[in-house]
Amino acid sequence: MPSTDQFRNVPPSTAVLAMTRHVPLVGPARRIGDAVVDTVGRVASHFHEETPLRSDVLESQDAILVVFDAPGATVSDLQVYFDDGGIEVSIDRFRPFYEEYEIRYPGRGMTLDGRADLPTDVLLNLERARATLRPDGTLHVRVPKAKDGELDDSDA
Repeated sequence: MPSTDQFRNVPPSTAVLAMTRHVPLVGPARRIGDAVVDTVGRVASHFHEETPLRSDVLESQDAILVVFDAPGATVSDLQVYFDDGGIEVSIDRFRPFYEEYEIRYPGRGMTLDGRADLPTDVLLNLERARATLRPDGTLHVRVPKAKDGELDDSDA
């Protein structure tokens, strides 16, 4: 077992982790440890699902670009829609199966949602909006600005 002197200049959480990894859990202690890890993982997963997706709203001369974090999403996981002056995104991800592994800590939320309000002082052409899932784990929603005469009164 390591002595506490080895962890004098190490942050407390790291020192505790390093010290406990040398103590094998067996029998009832293992089952209790597994239950605690499972519960903490489920709480973390729920918290992740309740936290809105982060986004940035950017403006250029000809469009509004909204960038959402979409970690681990595929195109089939995504729903993007316009509602009440904003863009809403819903991601329903799935955990892949890893052969020879079992989930010990299910900490990632699988259902994620987010909303970004669009600027109200800009006339936008929602029919020409496009969403693109990027390899870096972001979703880009580009909404072109309406050009003069492009929209009639029924579209506004």
